[in-house]
Amino acid sequence: MQRKPLLIAGIVAMPLLAGGFFLQARDSRDGAQLFGEVYQLVNERFVDTVGGGALYERAARGLVKELQDPYSELLSPKDLANFQRNTGGKYGGVGMQIEDQQGVVTVSRVFPGTPAEAAGIAEGDRIIQVDTSSTRGWKLSQVSDRLLGTPGTKVTAKFMRPGVPEPISATFTRAIIKIPSVPFAITFDGKIGYIPIQSFNENTSQELARALMKLTNEGAKGLILDLRGNPGGYLDQALTVSNMFIQQGQEIASVRGRTAEEHYKAERRPLAPTLPMAILTDGYTASASEIVAGALQDHDRAVILGTTSFGKGLVQTVFPLDGGWALKMTTGKWFTPSGRTIQKERKLLPDGRFVEVHPDSLESDSARRARPLFKSDGGRVVYGGGAVTPDLIIKPDTFTAKEQAFIRAIAPKSQEVYVQLYEFALSQKGKVGADFQVTQAWRDSLFRRITTAGVKVERPAFDDASKYVDRLIENRVARFAFGDSTAKRRDIDDDVQLRRALEILRKGQTQKDLFAIAARASTGGN
Repeated sequence: MQRKPLLIAGIVAMPLLAGGFFLQARDSRDGAQLFGEVYQLVNERFVDTVGGGALYERAARGLVKELQDPYSELLSPKDLANFQRNTGGKYGGVGMQIEDQQGVVTVSRVFPGTPAEAAGIAEGDRIIQVDTSSTRGWKLSQVSDRLLGTPGTKVTAKFMRPGVPEPISATFTRAIIKIPSVPFAITFDGKIGYIPIQSFNENTSQELARALMKLTNEGAKGLILDLRGNPGGYLDQALTVSNMFIQQGQEIASVRGRTAEEHYKAERRPLAPTLPMAILTDGYTASASEIVAGALQDHDRAVILGTTSFGKGLVQTVFPLDGGWALKMTTGKWFTPSGRTIQKERKLLPDGRFVEVHPDSLESDSARRARPLFKSDGGRVVYGGGAVTPDLIIKPDTFTAKEQAFIRAIAPKSQEVYVQLYEFALSQKGKVGADFQVTQAWRDSLFRRITTAGVKVERPAFDDASKYVDRLIENRVARFAFGDSTAKRRDIDDDVQLRRALEILRKGQTQKDLFAIAARASTGGN
């Protein structure tokens, strides 16, 4: 099995210093003897019989767990397959995203160019059978496992579709499914490009390059790169994406292990070296996303807006083991070009949760002033101490007191509300135009649906949260009827972070202008 870097930098083992060799060897002998004695006693005398193989597996898992690192884990062959599928951006399947809706496995998204799209599968279709087996009572993972398989093999499934009385049967030939990293690219005002990157998979840089060329050909004079909610992915893609915007030879990031340090630099000529840029981040921007944001911030190549990123700056290497197993283990830490660590300090609680040592998210003025200060290439102050702190902190819109009361009221039945909203939005597909407006009749219909489903909420509380309810309805109907890009255009009034990025790009002609505007805004100026 080839070692693929997933924010991975294999650290070359260095020889031990001779002075410490004897003590380490003795400690190793004593530890091995202790383990052997414990293993023998458990294997021979424990009240219940435990197979030798199972004991070794448990011991290995315990060893990894005691590292107290949330990112190190022992992967069984099945775990490894899931890990590769979830991080690799492609898998052998039919091209559907599925979710559990009150015990019914439902198609929530159909990816383009896949067997599912070719077969006419639609969002909202409910999977009732896979091959000859009914899915009644199945968990989501069971359905997923049956649909996935070796590319080129066939699988048959039956679906129930709202409004269609008879089941729909489809036979798929499994294929390598490539999940888009860049779902769409659009322009605002005809001159400001907007590109969301959902993850860093094997195709991210190619998709981004195509999207970037599309927008510049359409006349885009500025760019907003949205990394909110992006959990990261492949290192090589993060490096290539960074390289698109910074000069050849500039450092992108470095990784430091126990015995070695490696620096990554831009190796090619940039695709867009001067295009004014803003990057949006939030608390779920992590790993590879933080490498990109940190590099472009340090080199004064993009102004960062939003909230502080997650702070996942640890490097994992996947080591293949015998029998199809693998060990995913932390082997280093990431640093931005200015020397800032990306990793936030976290501690392990007794219940097994890892929490930030400084849970302020590093967004208050006092917290930022207490952090180590670094300088960008142009002398701007950038903050260390873990994660990427935006140049301009923009918190998302908060809910009103009445909206919060409504959200609390429906929380115990949130799944029922989601299902009813989902089904209502599907019912409007093909009936509305792109300029549709949420009507009182729609609100009434949704209220009837959720109360019939057992959601206990008073009508006055529902009406008091009408603006929030309208946003839910509008976004879901727009996405089902016209796709993600239309939904984002309609969502602009409710996305304060994106609105501020647009305002800054409208006012500035150069990257230097953007930094000046953001600096004034961060100190209360205009």
